[in-house]
Amino acid sequence: MRALVLAAALFAAAPALADTPATSLTLADASKAPAATLIIDGASWRCDGASCTATGGANQPAPRACRRVVARVGQVSAFSYKGVALSAEQLATCNAA
Repeated sequence: MRALVLAAALFAAAPALADTPATSLTLADASKAPAATLIIDGASWRCDGASCTATGGANQPAPRACRRVVARVGQVSAFSYKGVALSAEQLATCNAA
């Protein structure tokens, strides 16, 4: 019976998990991509060339998250944190920090 209740709870949660907003970035210099998973503010970043995606992470504004990532991996040409994409002006500010 417990297994059935647990399975029903997981099934009900599946749509919420599928709707998780995307967190991603594009590195300006792919050679600076981390070779292994990189944890920044609770977000687990994985890169494939210049394209990186993350799961999890602290609840914070996208510009702050961008600055924290740029400090570790270098400049980015695109950044989206939990579904909030930065504008060109915000990216310039992030990369300058």
